[in-house]
Amino acid sequence: MEEAAARERKRPREGDAAPSAAAGAGAWKAQYVYLPIADALKVLGARVFLFAAVSEIGAAVRSRGTDFTLTLRIADQSRPAGISVTFFADNVALLPCVKSSGDVISLHNVMITMHGEFFVSFNKKFSSFALFEGKVSTECSPYQTSTKYHGTQHDNELLTQMRTWLVYNPPGLKDLELQLRSLKSDTTFNLVCKVLHVYENNGEWIFYVWDGTDTPAAEFQAILDAEAVESSPLHLEGVPLPREVLCTMPCVGTVLRIFTNRYIKEVFHLQKNIYWARFCNITCKQEFGIWKGILGPSSRVRLLSHEDGSVVDRLKMYDNRLTNQVHRQPMASLPEASNIADVEYEAAGYTTLMESLTHEQVTHKFKTLVRVVAAYPCRASELRMLLTGSYCFRLTLEDPTARIHAYVHKDDGAKFLGGFLTAEALIKKMNKLLGIPEEDEEGAPLTRNPPWIWCCVKSYRLDKNNPWGSRRYRIFGTEIRD
Repeated sequence: MEEAAARERKRPREGDAAPSAAAGAGAWKAQYVYLPIADALKVLGARVFLFAAVSEIGAAVRSRGTDFTLTLRIADQSRPAGISVTFFADNVALLPCVKSSGDVISLHNVMITMHGEFFVSFNKKFSSFALFEGKVSTECSPYQTSTKYHGTQHDNELLTQMRTWLVYNPPGLKDLELQLRSLKSDTTFNLVCKVLHVYENNGEWIFYVWDGTDTPAAEFQAILDAEAVESSPLHLEGVPLPREVLCTMPCVGTVLRIFTNRYIKEVFHLQKNIYWARFCNITCKQEFGIWKGILGPSSRVRLLSHEDGSVVDRLKMYDNRLTNQVHRQPMASLPEASNIADVEYEAAGYTTLMESLTHEQVTHKFKTLVRVVAAYPCRASELRMLLTGSYCFRLTLEDPTARIHAYVHKDDGAKFLGGFLTAEALIKKMNKLLGIPEEDEEGAPLTRNPPWIWCCVKSYRLDKNNPWGSRRYRIFGTEIRD
């Protein structure tokens, strides 16, 4: 420790000059000695110079005084776990504006302090910084510098070394980073996503997030109790979103709800519907076949720029998905959907349920690709009675974007089920629709997995004075094969 402190005392400070052979005779450049983070931790209270990668980006907020503050986490080869850096400035424009996690930062005249844990303190009076892109590039000039910053002749060499290290050691624990399409229950992971909406109710916060992919299709318990098959909900906790909010949601890709009962300081920024974020150390589970995310005590949220590498990758994947009509379809239905249904409008294009929910007209017709996750009623005796009477039965349809109730009226019921069937035939057809496999020698199946089916749906209204509030859906022009 004494040896490191001695090195610190002997190192020329910012503004000290030394001759530079590369600059030619008579030219002078400032010289600094950059310490690895691990060595800098041994000289608490001394001014040090660091060259490191930004692994996490915090939100710029007003401090308890008149300043604005921002916290970054930086890492290098000597300390991959990283250390926090706290910046203060008179206005937000003077704080570092990191384009992407994995970019490189040069810090001059900062101090290592400790309050429970080590962190780097940036003093606006004498500290300075510069930001460089982290990806391998011939460009070595910083894209942002503070007013007091002066580079050295060694910066380019250090930058190349740091970029090379980052190729094999990307920040953010990429092995723990999942997309919505690869969610797993009861595992801890990181999620890079766009926050579309934030809802607060009595201290509970719900973040509506999206990354352009679809959550995996859930399997359901194959309970023979009809009530369990009939009562699958459309939503989890919380009230349904108002139409003006719903219409801001993407129509392709799942919108996941992440729940927490603690305040997140980044929430002010996330409420603006423009930020991407990395949700760290979160878990997921399913309720009634609907995925929900959970922020635990160790979870945290980090804001991301639109230029962040992870964000750029996801937007590029989404753009590629939109350009292909087949890839717009539910990911779980690929390479091809089930062939158990025939529809009248074969030539019609594909429409997601969210596209219908946000359609500008209350009444419209469309063809969609969905699963039937619930039916009411589902008893064969009741279905036969409904087909011969003037009533209808209700199916709960889902795709990765939404769930809706859709009714099958008398005129369409016989066509939908393929005629007036016996009780045994009805049971067999409904089991196929709900994904309930036939019993084998080991007894009743434990799970059911509804198949993807094409069907034609039309929306209508019950009350012309309240068209949106009274809108309903009806299945037509669809027949389930034997």
